[in-house]
Amino acid sequence: MLIKNARILFPDRIEEGAVRIEGDKITEINPREKEGEAVMDAEGMYLSPGFIDIHIHGAGGYDTMEGTREALAGIGRAIAVHGTTSYVPTTMTMDTASIRRVVKVVSEMRGEQSEGAGVIGVHLEGPFVNSSMLGAQNPEYVKNPSKEELEKMIRGYESSVITVTFAPELPGSKELITFLKSHGIHASMGHTCADYETAKQAISAGVSHVTHLYNAMTPLKHREPGVVGAVFDSDITTEFIADGIHIEYPALRIALKQKGTDRIVLVTDAMMGCTMPEGKYFLGGQEVWIQNGMAKLRDGTFAGTLLTLDEAVRNLKNNTEYPLYELVKMATWNPAVYCGIEDHKGRIAEGYDADVILFDEDIRVRKVIIGGRIISQKNHNHITILT
Repeated sequence: MLIKNARILFPDRIEEGAVRIEGDKITEINPREKEGEAVMDAEGMYLSPGFIDIHIHGAGGYDTMEGTREALAGIGRAIAVHGTTSYVPTTMTMDTASIRRVVKVVSEMRGEQSEGAGVIGVHLEGPFVNSSMLGAQNPEYVKNPSKEELEKMIRGYESSVITVTFAPELPGSKELITFLKSHGIHASMGHTCADYETAKQAISAGVSHVTHLYNAMTPLKHREPGVVGAVFDSDITTEFIADGIHIEYPALRIALKQKGTDRIVLVTDAMMGCTMPEGKYFLGGQEVWIQNGMAKLRDGTFAGTLLTLDEAVRNLKNNTEYPLYELVKMATWNPAVYCGIEDHKGRIAEGYDADVILFDEDIRVRKVIIGGRIISQKNHNHITILT
């Protein structure tokens, strides 16, 4: 199939052109039209790689912690119509058996052809977090970092684990960092009370990322730079939630100026109520109420988001002056590099997976193609296979 009359988003530019998809791959950029081939006229819309979400707890009424194929597939269908073609199911601070169940099913589903966003690995957010910086993490299951405890959760499935978020000031952190490095897993600071010096020491020891910048960490102050200061004063990657609720846009603009668009990944941190009506839901075994576009615990604490990545890109487009390709890069190429899949996902290039989306000037997703299959925008459960 040929997609023509598109504005193609590359990591460093936008070009008018066409893309040929054969099977599940992009085979040619700007080819000549073949007689008799299927043609999709983009009518000047943007053609982008599919979005990749490396931090998401749920959507569509499904929660990662259900630990079932049905739940993960349901999340994938719900977010696919918003342009996310691959994602990293993210656990919460819960008991070891529940976390291991998620890790196991993620391992089984990795690389499978999906009717929605595909599963590419798992992110363990907790249980090794600071009880004084919980956010919506469940205090009942908090533990100090422990290589032995982590092994119980992931043994046999280490290659499926992309990130472990933990608080580096807690006992056992150094051993945990060493273990994560040895298995090629990102050690990420988050839900932490670490001061600047402790954070910098952790970075020197091997911490390579920081989870949801600004949220659930020590802030930047002129005499106490905190974790945020350590992020700005290093070249590690970070992620942020561009919903205008968790972080005010001036703070996002500051982070962009400090880190540059190459070192930031857009994430949703979405929970099961994402794409769903207002009401009661769950996150990490705790009741969450959705009202007025926000998800909160009973005590008013933010409990994940209702954000989708198309909305995140749109919010930044409307609140920054960066070119669109720079913003899209943070939801496509950067997360692909982070997950180690940049050799086949995250960009429009010959030989890459045919995970592409079309959206308009307002970043409204109009077409989604995953593995060469068109995902229906009307029915999350329906796909049409290209011939």
